[in-house]
Amino acid sequence: MLLRDPFTKALHDARRSLLGWTVAIVAVGAMYASFWPTMQTPEMTKALEAYPEGLLEAFNYSDLTSAAGYLGSAVYGLLVPLLVAVFAIAAGARAVAGDEEAGTLDLVLAHPVGRTRLVLLRFAAAAVGIVVVTILLGLAMVVLSGPAQFDGISVGGFAAMTLHLALFGLVFAALAFAVGAATGRRAVALGTGAAVAVLGYLANSVLPRVEGLTWARELSPFHWYLGGSPLVDGVQPVGALLLAGATVALGAVGAATFARRDVAV
Repeated sequence: MLLRDPFTKALHDARRSLLGWTVAIVAVGAMYASFWPTMQTPEMTKALEAYPEGLLEAFNYSDLTSAAGYLGSAVYGLLVPLLVAVFAIAAGARAVAGDEEAGTLDLVLAHPVGRTRLVLLRFAAAAVGIVVVTILLGLAMVVLSGPAQFDGISVGGFAAMTLHLALFGLVFAALAFAVGAATGRRAVALGTGAAVAVLGYLANSVLPRVEGLTWARELSPFHWYLGGSPLVDGVQPVGALLLAGATVALGAVGAATFARRDVAV
């Protein structure tokens, strides 16, 4: 029965990877979040004042004076979204290109469903993994909000941040999925996703500091994800719609390209 359902089978095959990534991302997020009380000590304040402002902003550490600013920078601003992007890119590349490079695509295509529906179901399985990781991270932040003194952040703020992080991950999964479906090469899908992630980060944090390049921020998935302080101000419609729209467009392109491509099995 499991072999007849490509969605369930994809989830089953990725269960160990999903567990490992979930534990790693939640642990990293919880560890950095738990440091917030120590950030309020006079010694830490003086240490941060010694860093150049431009250097802190380059690492998305724009506000470390409030709980929302600290979490938005230390947890949701740098390491966690990069880990989510890596996980998402790997999952998206594996959806089609992983099987094609491994020589098992013929078994995948043997499912009694059309090509387009099959690859979309496999991408949906990758998307479920991303949503699970981000929701569990959000729940961990809510649990820590009392002991770690996250004053000024509501459950709704964490929910909005979780939604933005999930949409952010889905964009990179869809990009890797589209490239992998078009080329059949997992390495190309991974490389493209990684390149876009790095360029997107630079476009959001470094390039705007160069005269004449402030417009680059508007093209960055990091800006769509972080812009407008979702932790404090809730879901940012423009950013969320851009992330969701890019995911749908890339997923559709990947499915359509794979359906027309001559696949050697």
